[in-house]
Amino acid sequence: MHSTVAEVSDTHMQIGQVAARTELSIRTIRHYDEVGLVTPSARSSGGFRLYTEADVERLLVIRRMKPLDFTLIEMKDLLEAIDTLNTPNATAAQHKAAADYLGQCQARTRESISRLRKHLGYAEELAHILATPTRKR
Repeated sequence: MHSTVAEVSDTHMQIGQVAARTELSIRTIRHYDEVGLVTPSARSSGGFRLYTEADVERLLVIRRMKPLDFTLIEMKDLLEAIDTLNTPNATAAQHKAAADYLGQCQARTRESISRLRKHLGYAEELAHILATPTRKR
């Protein structure tokens, strides 16, 4: 759900500003809107997407998930779980399901961190080998 505002206010950012802040392309941000991951909070009188700080934070969560191979559906599920945990009128069952999913995502993220650290070690070893002059034996 979004509102229409006549002009950009101090609380709203245009898509170019959001792209610069999130290091996501304008095309990617538009795609996330189209698939329902992040809907702009408002539109200008000319129909341009306008985003709030909360929208930027949501995009930053997505940006962090992207290199960890979360699918768009998994991203949406995680964002919905976070929303549920931040909703005071969520039922106990909804809260538990959201917390369980968040726990699964945390475990998956820890596994990804471990794997990436291992790969980083390999990259550092290779950089060291390449920086060392070859010696005749």
